[in-house]
Amino acid sequence: MTNPFFKNNGPFNINKLLKLAKIKNSQKLKDQKIYDIKDLSMSSSKDITFFHSKKYENLALKTKASFCITSENLKNYLPNKCNKIFVNNVLLATAKITKIFYPDSVIDDYDTSAKEISKTLYKKKVDYGKNVLIGKNVRIGKNCSIGHNSIIEQNVIIGNNCSIGSNVVIRNTVINNNVCILDSCVIGKKGFGFLPDKKVNYRFPQIGTVVINDYAEIGCGSTIDRGSMSNTVIGKNTYLDNQIHIAHNVKIGDNCIIAGQVGFAGSSTIGNNVMIGGQAGISGHLKIGNNVQIGGGSGVVNDIPDNTKVMGYPAKDLKSFLRERK
Repeated sequence: MTNPFFKNNGPFNINKLLKLAKIKNSQKLKDQKIYDIKDLSMSSSKDITFFHSKKYENLALKTKASFCITSENLKNYLPNKCNKIFVNNVLLATAKITKIFYPDSVIDDYDTSAKEISKTLYKKKVDYGKNVLIGKNVRIGKNCSIGHNSIIEQNVIIGNNCSIGSNVVIRNTVINNNVCILDSCVIGKKGFGFLPDKKVNYRFPQIGTVVINDYAEIGCGSTIDRGSMSNTVIGKNTYLDNQIHIAHNVKIGDNCIIAGQVGFAGSSTIGNNVMIGGQAGISGHLKIGNNVQIGGGSGVVNDIPDNTKVMGYPAKDLKSFLRERK
């Protein structure tokens, strides 16, 4: 299970699951219990998965899922043992099934379980400011501090020696040791995931977490969305400047330095030792290699291999960029 915090309402028999989601399937499926919905790489024989883009064909070929929501033109990329469920809109069908398994993952209302820290077991274990609230299912390690007006909402694990600033909101997040979260950050809320369905935008359930690894620092006013079908991850010793936005499922490696106002669209993977200048934008579903340097203000719309320096829009090799500007 991607998120240990959301309750899974499964298992469901596959035919009942499709009926609940109002998905019509032309093929006759042998009734089988399905325990979860997961992405292609994480699925087991007890799960249902989805495959919507040829970009993920290598993962599709190796999936272990018993059932896959997909389109007919992608069927040959899936293993024979995987039952294909053909739909017109793969992501919309996936969202509907995910909501059946995890109905609580769609709504992010304020945490009614939160109470003053002075009324919790952390009143003598944490150094805290005024008006600090703690929700249910929260664990906080040793030698931690929390600033004024911060809310540690439900489903948060904080390691040892962590500093949480003022006006911070955190939920559905795992923070490891020696992490600094500066003022006014919002971490672990649902991402910007929705699908048009007639006249109503259909929210894609966000069942992942945010994971922030040791010695990372998150700058003031930054927003990190929790994952949709996998986790959003910040690597060890990675430093984020102020006002950075990280969308769902983004994975940033170790020892990265990200300057202010950089934006990451969903499901992109950033390698280790990457440096990104201010106000750059990284498009979704990209792979940025190790030791990459991206100049400020760049627009990255393609994968970038290891040990590369790029700049511009669209971002290109730095030497080519400078040569064109002479």
